[in-house]
Amino acid sequence: MTKSGWNKAAVQVPHGAGTPVEGEVDLISLGRRVRHLRKAKGMTLDDLSAQVGAAPSQLSLIENGKREPKLTLLQQLSVTLGVGLEQLLGAEPPSRRAALEIELERAQRGPLYQSLGLPTVRVGSRLSTEVLESLVGLQHELERRLDEQSATPEEARRANTELRREMRERNNYYPEIERQAQDLLTKVGHHRGPLSHHVAADVAEHLGFALHYVADLPHSTRSVTDLKNRRIYLTQGQRSDHDPRSVLLQALGHYVLGHQTPLNYADFLRQRVYTNYFAASLLMPERATVDFLKEAKASKELAIEDIRDAFSVSYETAAHRFTNLATEHLDITTHFQKVHESGIIHKAYENDGVNFPADHTGAIEGQAVCRFWTSRAVFDVPDKFRAFNQYTDTAVGTYWCTARTERHSSGEYSLSIGVPYAQVKWFRGRDTTERSVSKCPDPGCCRRPPLELSAQWAGHAWPATRANSHLLAAMPQGAFPGVDETEVYQFLTAHEPR
Repeated sequence: MTKSGWNKAAVQVPHGAGTPVEGEVDLISLGRRVRHLRKAKGMTLDDLSAQVGAAPSQLSLIENGKREPKLTLLQQLSVTLGVGLEQLLGAEPPSRRAALEIELERAQRGPLYQSLGLPTVRVGSRLSTEVLESLVGLQHELERRLDEQSATPEEARRANTELRREMRERNNYYPEIERQAQDLLTKVGHHRGPLSHHVAADVAEHLGFALHYVADLPHSTRSVTDLKNRRIYLTQGQRSDHDPRSVLLQALGHYVLGHQTPLNYADFLRQRVYTNYFAASLLMPERATVDFLKEAKASKELAIEDIRDAFSVSYETAAHRFTNLATEHLDITTHFQKVHESGIIHKAYENDGVNFPADHTGAIEGQAVCRFWTSRAVFDVPDKFRAFNQYTDTAVGTYWCTARTERHSSGEYSLSIGVPYAQVKWFRGRDTTERSVSKCPDPGCCRRPPLELSAQWAGHAWPATRANSHLLAAMPQGAFPGVDETEVYQFLTAHEPR
C-alpha cells in the first residue's frame, strides 16, 4: 500500500471499487471541494497556482481526483482557500451539484461502468445539473436491477470481495498467524525441512487431539472435529485433491485461532481463509521459506515449482504461500489465479494492479478471464511437465506470468503467478519469447467472435447450452454452508467413545 508523510493510509481510490475504504482520504471529494472553494473566491487555476507554488496542471489533476497531494501542498491550499485542513479533507460535499459530480466520477471509475465499455463523460462546469441527475439516477437503477438479478449469490460475492480487499490491504500477510504457527512448530521440535505426516500428528497430539481415520465421514465434510471428546475424524480416500496434512492442520487451525460458530457467510469465509493461511504457515514456516526465497531472488531464480519441491507441497499451496511472503519480504507485488478449463476464475488475488475482470460488485470469482492471458493460454501448451511462461501486454501494463495446469475431480485448472514487467528480473523463465496482447475489458478483444467467423456463422448456429443448475441454486443455509448438521451429529453419535 502506498504511504504518504501525512496519513498512514493510502490516499487513493482502491482497485475495483467506486468508494474509498475506511481510513482512506477520498480524492474525488477532496478535488471537488478544492474546485468549489477556488471558484467561490473567483480564482482561476493560474491564480491558485501562483499562491501555492504548484503547477496548474498538477492542481487540475488534484481537482479531478487523480493526484495525491502532499501535506505541504494541502496546508498551502487550506490557507489560500481560507478553510481549515480538517474542513478541506471532510467527507461532506460542499453543494448538491458537487455531490452529484462526485457520485458520477465514482461510478465511472467503478467496475460496473467499466464493464459496460461505455465512454466516460467529462464531469465539468459545462455539464448541466439536469444531465448529472439523469446519469446518476440511471446508475442507481442499473445497480438496483443487477442486485435483483444476482440476489441468490449476492451475499457470498460481496463477502468475497470485502475479504479480498482486506487481503490486498495487508499484502496477504498476517504476522499474528505466522507467530502462532511458529510457536507450535517450536513446541513440537520441528526446526527445518518439510513438515511430515508424523510431525503434523505431533502438532495434533500437543494440542490434545487424537486422530481417527474413518470410512463414513459425512459427504459434505473434509474433516469433523469432536471438541467434546478431543477427536479429529479424517478419511483416507482415493482422491488426491487435498493434502491430508493440510486437511488436518486446517482443522487444528480453527481451534488454535479461537474460531466460534460463524455468524454469517462473511465470517465463515474469513475463518476458512485464516485456517488455510495457518496450515500453510506450518507446512512452509516463514523463516525457512523466506530464507529460501531470498536466496532464489539473489540468484534471479525465483520459481514456484522450486518452492513446491523444497517443502513437499502442492503447486497451488506453494503459489498461495508466495503471495503471503513476496511483498512483505521480497518487495515484489504479485497476482495469483486459479482458472477452470472453461476460462472461469475460481480463485484470485492481486496487489499489483492487474486488471482482473469483475462484475458490478467488484467480485472477480466466476468471471471469464481473457483468453490471451497466461492462465488461459497454458491449457493449449503440450508440455505439461514444465511451467509455461508468457508476457502479456494489457491495458494497465505488461505482466509476466508463470503457470501450470492440474487436474482435479471437478476438471482441469490452471494455477498462475504473475508480476509487473519491472519485477520479472528476479524470476526463472524471464527469457521466454511467448508474448500476447490483451485489450480486455474491450469486448473486441476476445468476448466477441472475430468478424470473419461472425460473417460465416452468425444466424446459422444454435448451440445446446449445458445447464448449470448451480446458477439457480440458493446460497447453502446454516452456520457451516453446505454442511448437513444432522448428518454430522449422527456421525459423531455413532463414533462417540463408549
